[in-house]
Amino acid sequence: MAKIGRPGLPQDQRQKVWDLWKTGSSISDISRDVGSPPGSIFSILLPRGGIYLPAQKHHPGTLTLAEREEISRGLSVGLSYRAIARLTGRSASTISREVTRNRGRTAYRAIDADDRSWRQARRPQRCKLAKNPVLRGYVAARLREDWSPEQIAGRLKITYACTSRMQISHESIYKSLFIQSRGVLPKDLQKHLRSRRPIRKARSNTTSGQWRSQIKDAVSISKRPKEAEARVQVGHWEGDLVIGAQQSQIATVIERATRFTRVVHVESRHAASVTAGLIRELGQLPDQAKRSLTWDRGMELAGHKEVTAGTGMTVCFADPHSPWQRGTNENTNRLLRQYFPKKTSMKGFSQTDLDQVADKLNNRPRKVLGFRTPAEQYEALLR
Repeated sequence: MAKIGRPGLPQDQRQKVWDLWKTGSSISDISRDVGSPPGSIFSILLPRGGIYLPAQKHHPGTLTLAEREEISRGLSVGLSYRAIARLTGRSASTISREVTRNRGRTAYRAIDADDRSWRQARRPQRCKLAKNPVLRGYVAARLREDWSPEQIAGRLKITYACTSRMQISHESIYKSLFIQSRGVLPKDLQKHLRSRRPIRKARSNTTSGQWRSQIKDAVSISKRPKEAEARVQVGHWEGDLVIGAQQSQIATVIERATRFTRVVHVESRHAASVTAGLIRELGQLPDQAKRSLTWDRGMELAGHKEVTAGTGMTVCFADPHSPWQRGTNENTNRLLRQYFPKKTSMKGFSQTDLDQVADKLNNRPRKVLGFRTPAEQYEALLR
């Protein structure tokens, strides 16, 4: 049977996604649990707007796929309906109806018949807003006035207390908003909701009090060597991704004491790609220039242990929502926007191209360095 979401994830894993989502797990948690990228998890949840999808079940007594395969084999060798009924333990009339409604003796296929039975078992009914245009218009108008679904439902009970035709629950309004396949309420009305979320989530699904990313064994910036704070010792770096158009990106690492910049080509934002790029470029540094690297809380550096093993650098992570703790990196990224304006795709730049841009920055005098260049200061501290 055709299922929503990206192909490749088995049905039991898809159902596990919904069950975890219902309990309040985040998309990142679910991604790690089922071993599928967050984008794939989101694509499973989006068609139903994050509203829980229970596992579909047949009523007891419904023909199973194994029984339908037995029917198909019996038909292929020319058995009668009564003979097939004896083999399956069903009545002859059940076999007859099954074959008749699934294209007859010559075209019957077990998989097609089972798929059709699952689809018919849903028996989707039109929702109340689809059947009542007056109620639908009232709800849409109030949503455009920024009323919440609960306020709309509550007001309907007062205004139309005498008729059930103009009553609807707030959950039904939410479902009609987020399950766009119903074709009832325009998608743009979601923008009038307080949360502005693309999908609904369980009340227990919250990141309040948590880090934006749960990186295993992350080392806090509070444990970074004190020499990094004083900016008197070369080898302490800050890094982050600079995002471009068409899902492109580059990694930037800036040395704190000298503002010396390295720009790293990475294929994607996945941890494996970013980790490999950093090991490749930072591994070329002199040993005295490889002391520590401070990064944002992004999951792209979930492989920080591999970076430490490949470069010898201690990887620390800034506190959540604290970009000032990587101020050198943030400022340099703004300078790089001269060469990589926003909405520019990074996909056409090779590592050689990025090295040339880094050289331009490294050989420009900087006021913070007394108008010396980062390259001059870097070489001086290395000596």
